[in-house]
Amino acid sequence: MTEAAGLVPKRILVTGGTGLVGKAIEKVVADGEGRPDEEWIFVSSRDADLTNAAETKALFEQHKPTHVIHLAAMVGGLFKNIRYNLDFWRRNIHINDNVLHLAYETGVQKVVSCLSTCIFPDKTTYPIDETMIHNGPPHSSNFGYSYAKRMIDIQNRGYFEQHGCRFTAVIPTNVFGPHDNFNIEDGHVLPGLIHKVYLAKQTGSALTVWGTGKPRRQFIYSLDLARLFLWVLREYDEVEPIILSVGEEDEVSIREAAEAIVEAMDFRGELVFDTTKADGQFKKTASNAKLRRYLPSFQFTPFRQAVKETCTWFSTNYANARK
Repeated sequence: MTEAAGLVPKRILVTGGTGLVGKAIEKVVADGEGRPDEEWIFVSSRDADLTNAAETKALFEQHKPTHVIHLAAMVGGLFKNIRYNLDFWRRNIHINDNVLHLAYETGVQKVVSCLSTCIFPDKTTYPIDETMIHNGPPHSSNFGYSYAKRMIDIQNRGYFEQHGCRFTAVIPTNVFGPHDNFNIEDGHVLPGLIHKVYLAKQTGSALTVWGTGKPRRQFIYSLDLARLFLWVLREYDEVEPIILSVGEEDEVSIREAAEAIVEAMDFRGELVFDTTKADGQFKKTASNAKLRRYLPSFQFTPFRQAVKETCTWFSTNYANARK
């Protein structure tokens, strides 16, 4: 039908398709943002081990994608990164090299990979922008993951210069939403806090937040990020990466994030900050000026509304949520 209408169908393969961002893209596509000429294929580590070149090749041969959104990665929170920097480096380097090279070999028209603001230099001026990625070493706590993600930008540049490939990358700030990993030990700060509040409510105990609560972060709701991913896939033509984030003015402290969760879940207990635990980077303020030049009127979901929706999802799906 689409071919008869003069549209060349797109087959869009999403790696890491069952994770936080993959699930958000799936929902946004299903809720009306998809197009008739697009066929979406969401795959996870159950479908192929992307650290294995042969399995990656078999996946590409099976689905024959024209476009790829590359989300698959070994990820974890601050404390898991500190313990396993080598594992984060090796696994992510293998995954990224396999996906990008198979995309090149099979003639994929466009790849959009997902980076992270933790790749930016630790010693830097703020706000950070897209030109500053390689200006110095990343924070020592997660250097393995950070350098592996930086190398995607290097490979994208190489595939463009040597082969003319349209491979690009986005750099979201702290993503949260339904289908996140709510593990308290290994998850990221917001889902970890949501799980902690849920448990503190069940047991009637105090809520203990690791660190001082002073570090500041720009949080982006996964459904907003999903809508922006679709725009990047369809419209953004640069090889250079683009930061996908709320504005600098929407940065919140960990304390403010905890308070938003406490309010959303109607937690009445005590809020305690364990200052013996590490804070990580104080801030990583990113500029979304480039995004705003392209999309000046994009509407982000207000932070407290997004937190409320995420808390509701977690409470409703507690039995099956990753935790």
